[in-house]
Amino acid sequence: MRKIIIILIFVILNLFQNLIFAQTRFIRGIGAFVGVNSSMNRYRNFNSKTIYRGDPNFINAQNMYYPENHYSHDMQNFGFGLLLEFLRYDNLRWQTELEYTHKSVLERNYDWFNNVRGPLTPNMYTQIQWNNYLKYFLYEGNKGAPYVMLGVRLEYNLAYSITAYAPVALARPKIWFSGDAAVGYEFFTWKKWHPFVEFHWNPDVIYQPPVAGTTMRNRTYELRIGIIYRPAKARIDDCNAPKYHGNYY
Repeated sequence: MRKIIIILIFVILNLFQNLIFAQTRFIRGIGAFVGVNSSMNRYRNFNSKTIYRGDPNFINAQNMYYPENHYSHDMQNFGFGLLLEFLRYDNLRWQTELEYTHKSVLERNYDWFNNVRGPLTPNMYTQIQWNNYLKYFLYEGNKGAPYVMLGVRLEYNLAYSITAYAPVALARPKIWFSGDAAVGYEFFTWKKWHPFVEFHWNPDVIYQPPVAGTTMRNRTYELRIGIIYRPAKARIDDCNAPKYHGNYY
């Protein structure tokens, strides 16, 4: 199955090369990536000091309305996607992506009524994301180029599996925005095909209304590896100046 997916990706990339790059220089690259991520949720319970056992929410929700103020345990998962890079500037680019990913955390239910902590269990969201970044190349070396990225992710929740603090965890909207900051390095391994590696910090940036006085915010780290196809820069000829053969951009 993996071999078939890899072959399809390379076929698609070559089609884009023939259909798009021959027509315009606005598109600077097309690529694919896979990544592993580590996610954590932060819970803030504004009613933690005023809880009383006669509260109907406390009884009817089987105590799950009342997580303590805490950070969940990180859990690792994976994602993959396709990207396009735009703009004619040498250093500044716009990168847009379509990504399929899982964001998972490990939670431990706390039963206030019986003062019992449960085992670690996963809460997982399966998402399709449309990610957009401004991407700035710091400099170009002989072997590659480092860059930084800043942007936003539009997340659409396809499915979820919730095992702890369900009333709060399930209140997350179907469509959600999160922020992103990243650093990366692109390697000039081949003339047109460039591997790259990136590390992303992806925190929630918009406000989620509290449920029974409790809010939840997610933080995800993501490590990616991928490859991007770039057409060779056209040579600049001038009768009064040396010929410039261009770089890999």
